Amino acid sequence: MDSGHAHSHLGDLAKQTTARLAISLVITLAFVVVEAIAGFWANSLVLLTDAAHNFTDVIALALSWYAVRVTARPANSGKTYGYHRVGILVALVNSTTLALIVLGIFYEAYHRLVAPLPVEANILIVVAVIAFVVNAGTAWLVKRGSENDLNLRSAFLHLAGDAASTFAAILAGIGIALTRLEWLDPLFSLFIGGLILWNAWGIIREAVDILLEGTPRDVDMSQIVRDLLGVEGVRGVHDLHLWSITQNMHSFSAHVVTDDTPISASAAIQQQISAMLFHKYGVAHATLQFECAGCEPDCLYCDLEEANHKHTRARGAFE
Repeated sequence: MDSGHAHSHLGDLAKQTTARLAISLVITLAFVVVEAIAGFWANSLVLLTDAAHNFTDVIALALSWYAVRVTARPANSGKTYGYHRVGILVALVNSTTLALIVLGIFYEAYHRLVAPLPVEANILIVVAVIAFVVNAGTAWLVKRGSENDLNLRSAFLHLAGDAASTFAAILAGIGIALTRLEWLDPLFSLFIGGLILWNAWGIIREAVDILLEGTPRDVDMSQIVRDLLGVEGVRGVHDLHLWSITQNMHSFSAHVVTDDTPISASAAIQQQISAMLFHKYGVAHATLQFECAGCEPDCLYCDLEEANHKHTRARGAFE
């Protein structure tokens, strides 16, 4: 597949994704107003909680929509890796916002557990049923591609969290109608908040790990070393780096020690290594520096701080 056709295909996927995000955004925004009014009328914390969560969905969907459009831009001299990390930043913002909202929900739920307020169960049930349909539908629109895209997954989490919270609101309304126990409303809010917080924390942790250039969680570096040493012609490896540009896009660099051979022989080794890294570890971009025996240091993973100090001292001596 040539690069022009590949870029066109990615552009088409981006257009389809942004269209689905835009539809979800409009539907969610319209429902926020309806649910907030119903929540105040019914005096229901569950509905008000869900309306607030829905409002953050509007923001989350808008940010995700923007991120998808930006990440489709090609790399340039100013952004040599492209704009893929925009999606990771949006995922971090979305999930952090969720976590902060949940803390507010916990605070309000505690006060309502201490002093329960009367709740209009019938209004709660009707609005919650409508909200569940809306939230489940918009979550379904965004779900496609969310398994391998942290940005879309954060938007999907917002919507799926709403679907779960409205389902809990339905159960709370039924429980209140049957038992008149108003404390069921804040109790279900605590349950919803805990579920949302757990999922938001997972995205925050993964987004931060990617931004810190952490090794992908599903990769065993010691196994990569063994696989590299198993390639014919490789005598040793050092200064290994494996990191993620996005959740599903990995990059790799290493110094590879070989015999003192012609460049053509090194090219064949490079092709074998690149093929192995791509098919076994999903590494689409590998940068390899070849060295002859006797050049390699003892450090498997490069100490960047020490290398920077050496460079600074050498530069100072030269000047």
